[in-house]
Amino acid sequence: MSTTSNSRLRIAAINFLNPAPLMWDFEHPPLSAPLALRYQIDRMTPSECAARLASGTADIGLIPTAALATTPGLRILPGCTIASKTRVRSLLLVRRASQPLTALRSVAADTASRTTLAYARILFHKWGNPTVPFLPQAADLDSMLQKADAAILIGDPALLALEERANRFERTGEELVYHDLAEEWRALTGLPFVSAVWAAVAKNSLGGDLDSETWESITEDFNKSRIHGLQNIDALAAEWSTRLPISESTIRTYLTANIHYTLDEECLEGMAVFFRTAAELQILPAYTLPVPEPVS
Repeated sequence: MSTTSNSRLRIAAINFLNPAPLMWDFEHPPLSAPLALRYQIDRMTPSECAARLASGTADIGLIPTAALATTPGLRILPGCTIASKTRVRSLLLVRRASQPLTALRSVAADTASRTTLAYARILFHKWGNPTVPFLPQAADLDSMLQKADAAILIGDPALLALEERANRFERTGEELVYHDLAEEWRALTGLPFVSAVWAAVAKNSLGGDLDSETWESITEDFNKSRIHGLQNIDALAAEWSTRLPISESTIRTYLTANIHYTLDEECLEGMAVFFRTAAELQILPAYTLPVPEPVS
């Protein structure tokens, strides 16, 4: 891969806490400097990452899994993911305790990730309320619950809502139920909730296809970054505790116990079930998960 300043591949990255281990080498020495010669990184929401790939204004993006079904021609980078095999804490459906799931008339939805909304729509089918409307709204729990019966929160806003749970009850006296969507999906299917994967467009901004040598180099760069990030969780917890009002210990637990970063066989099975179910319920177009590529 050429390393001149005007031949960098454009990366659409997510500006939440949960991708932090995947981004380690891109943001920390000694590899951040050489990687900056190969890649230009912009940070945004998951849905914006998908839009960048769809429009051709990014070459590689950490995209919501659902975007694979709506953006033809994307290639999954093997080895890396953002998933959860148990409780995730950063994907929440919050409702008033007085209103059961079957009786909800509206859900205010943070549109940062179309995948979470697709998973939630599947769950609402299973809960017997398949047509409840999702109302797009900014991620603020109080304002969401002023306009709807429940709220879907994603990423850092969901983590912060959990941190504020006791304070909110003291402030409002309103009893809420917090559904962890990854936990709900696991209970339904026995499989991981796969939120995002790295994906690339067929044609890149350097004027051609990602040839096999370039693809292998990208795969190596991104998987090394994941491995190094998981080796530096304590440093990430210290770093992010200065950015978010969340303790180092909570961040450490979140990055180690709640989020799973390796695109393994169980995650691929979870993705296949997600796509199959979403197509059957006409939530997403039909999509066949490609055979995964090996990671050296």
